[in-house]
Amino acid sequence: MTTIWGIVNVTPDSFSDGGRFLDTARAIEHGMQLRRDGADVLDVGGESTRPGAERVDPSIEQERVLPVIAALAAEGATVSVDTLNASTAVAAVSAGARIVNDVSGGLADERMLSAVAGTDADYALGHWRGPSSDMYANASYRRAAREVAGELRDGVGRAAAAGIAPSRLILDPGIGFAKAGQANWDVLRGLDEITALGHRVLIGTSRKRFLAETLRASEGDDISLERRDLATAVTSALAVRAGAWAVRVHDVVATRDAIAVARAWES
Repeated sequence: MTTIWGIVNVTPDSFSDGGRFLDTARAIEHGMQLRRDGADVLDVGGESTRPGAERVDPSIEQERVLPVIAALAAEGATVSVDTLNASTAVAAVSAGARIVNDVSGGLADERMLSAVAGTDADYALGHWRGPSSDMYANASYRRAAREVAGELRDGVGRAAAAGIAPSRLILDPGIGFAKAGQANWDVLRGLDEITALGHRVLIGTSRKRFLAETLRASEGDDISLERRDLATAVTSALAVRAGAWAVRVHDVVATRDAIAVARAWES
């Protein structure tokens, strides 16, 4: 059974929908619509992690996300908080979040792993090589899937040392984070290197630059969000086929449909 995560960006500057859901009421309604569309988890974030993004003070981040998380959880939704900050993670769990999604894998805030260990939340540990403001500085790989798997293995060790049980871990190879162009495809093609670590695997390709670059290379025009969503649905379905436990997307309906078609093909 595949888990689909719907993205709720409560930010003014996310690369594809920044500002659309900064208003609390609109963010809550968007989350509920994603749930109606078939999202199993609503991933709520108050700080953009797009390339070049600057950090947001945790107090501002919490003002954005906590009311949304509390409202969605009160409606029975399974909520994840997308954050780099330990204080936000703890506050979000108190507000009803059941998963902490940390794209830095505990490297952005040294308190994160111990803070999450003190909660009952699951932890999505992302592959990361530096902040969004300069994420491509270390985007050099020889064998991307193998190197990412090795660095995730190190993250699993850090999490275990902090007291997070293996059963609570979700691994995210960080598509688009400190990875340019071909490296993202190399990680996706080598997804078995990540699944072999024995944890649930989360894949997030949604609307990311490497998809637009691939489409632009074939047609040479600007790539709309609709076309990025189609490419996202295809890569998400392929990721599920390769063993991903969950996919994180903006367009839940297209992704759900693509997965259903792929399953029908194989049945």
